[in-house]
This record gives sequence, structure tokens and C-alpha cells, in this order.
Amino acid sequence: MAVMDSPRARPWRLLVTEPTDGATNMAIDEALSLGRRTDTSPPTLRFFAWDPPTVSLGFGQPLGDHVDLNACRRLGVGIVRRPTGGSAIYHDGPERELTYSVVASADDLGGIAGLLETYRWIGRALLAGLRSMGAPAEMIAIAGGEDPTPAFCFARTGSYEIEVAGRKLVGSAQRRRGTTFLQHGSVMLGVDELRLRALFPTTADPLATMTTLEAALGHRPKFDDVATALAAAFETEHGITLRPDGLTADETALAERLVREKYATDTWLVGPT
Repeated sequence: MAVMDSPRARPWRLLVTEPTDGATNMAIDEALSLGRRTDTSPPTLRFFAWDPPTVSLGFGQPLGDHVDLNACRRLGVGIVRRPTGGSAIYHDGPERELTYSVVASADDLGGIAGLLETYRWIGRALLAGLRSMGAPAEMIAIAGGEDPTPAFCFARTGSYEIEVAGRKLVGSAQRRRGTTFLQHGSVMLGVDELRLRALFPTTADPLATMTTLEAALGHRPKFDDVATALAAAFETEHGITLRPDGLTADETALAERLVREKYATDTWLVGPT
């Protein structure tokens, strides 16, 4: 039996949203995060996908030549900057990728507050869910950070991220404000190899360090099945209750404003220079 972390009794929200563009996806997560800081939004586990497929840059990652913007335009791939850190990720539609986000406070996790501790808390549930599907997944402990951060997220496995046979399956990034945090993660169901190579021209072999559930299981699982397995694992691993629900009117309005004023703007996309 899993050791329970005794999070607060308040139920968590399970939010599964329709595939949408990068600016809207990131605005929704920031709206949830701001709502959690003011206690107007519950702790939330969200599963989502992207339409059109999109490259997301880490919060502090330069918009340089590591992502081929001409290839993005040619292939109809969007590009957005995340509020979370880390490196660039190519997010496909729901047939090849599931993205999760967790928005919570230290109290929601039973007092767990540190960056690595929250990574581990989330990683335990991800690992349990993936193993329940038959994936021989492993969670990496403390990873070394001496080398420069790669431009492509799946080029290196970070602390408490998930691998199969030494190759990265789940890439995650976090942003903290006080005791509240937002964590994003990408679970690879399959991969479009040619598109991935075109989008990341400076990454010698993007497939050398990554894997997919399709490769691990011998078949590509459906988005909904993976979401169901992961949600169940969060409940059983941590003793929380997930209640399916949608965005509130206030969250929707805030997300729409954040799209207009932040995530869809060139100023935000260009980022640090």
C-alpha cells in the first residue's frame, strides 16, 4: 500500500480540456495557478492536448536557432512560451501526446513544499500510473546538472523524471510562487520522427535519448486511457479525491485576458534577449 501524504481533505479537481492552441493552454494553466494562490480555485490535475501541434519554450529559454521557426511555419506548428522553466518540447495532438499540469499548494500536498519534493510527489503518481498500463518505467533520483541545459527537453532526464530503458518518457517543468506551484509535463504516446528532426535542427539525434509509450508497450495507447490510468494513480498513491469538473466563469475570463495580453503577444514569445 502506498504511504499517504495526508493532503488536505479538500477534493481536487480533475480537468480534461479539449485540444486547443498553445496560448490558450498556457493561459488556462496560469489562470488556475493565480486562482490557487488566492484560494478561489481548487488544487487541480489537468490533462490536455494541442491544436495545432505546438513547440513550447521554457520560461527563460532564448528564442534562438535551436527551434527552426521556418519549419514551424511550413509544417503548421505553433510556438508559445511557457510560464514554467525547462527546455523546448514539441507537443503533438492527442494521438501522440498527453500533457498534464498540476496546480497546488504545499498544504494540498500535506506540507510538501520544496521543488524536488514536489517533483517527486508528482513523479510517484506518474510512475504508478504508467506501470499500471504495463510500461517498465523508472523514476530517476537526483540527476546531475553540471552540463549546460539542452535546448530540447527530451535530450536529458532531470531529477524525478520518468524513463524506460534509459530513455526519457516524461519531461516536466515547474514554476513556483510562494507556496503555490504549477508543474507541466509531457507524456509521449508516439512520435513523428521527421517533424521532430525538422523542428530541432541543432539537436543531433532527438530520438537517441527519448522514448514513447508506443515503443514501451508495443502499441500506442489512447489519450483517454492514459488520462484515466494517471488520474487513478494520483488518487491511490496520494489518497486524494479527484472530482471531474470544468473551468469556472472567472477562470475562463482570466484565461481569455491572459491570451490577449500575454501569451499570444510577440513580446512574450521573444522573451529574454
